[in-house]
Amino acid sequence: MSQRLIDYYKAIEDSSARMLDAAKSEDWEQVVHFEGACAVLIEQLRSRASSEQLLPEQRAEKTRIMQRILNNDAQIRYLAEPWLTHCEQNLEGQRAYLH
Repeated sequence: MSQRLIDYYKAIEDSSARMLDAAKSEDWEQVVHFEGACAVLIEQLRSRASSEQLLPEQRAEKTRIMQRILNNDAQIRYLAEPWLTHCEQNLEGQRAYLH
């Protein structure tokens, strides 16, 4: 039963890695797609974690997985920064038309 809980962490890591690959390719639609997949998996993990616990050896694995996810996230943010700045500039120009 506990193995299933760690599988959620692994699936989130996989989706995070795919997000990073998409960001490296500047495929922002795919980044958003995998971000949505991560959000669903995180909600499922939260639900499952309320009734299951990881075994001690799985906790160490969870820590390693979380570190990789955080590393992926940092790289994605770094790659996305110029794109986000561009989007913000475009939105600022459009706001003038909204008023």
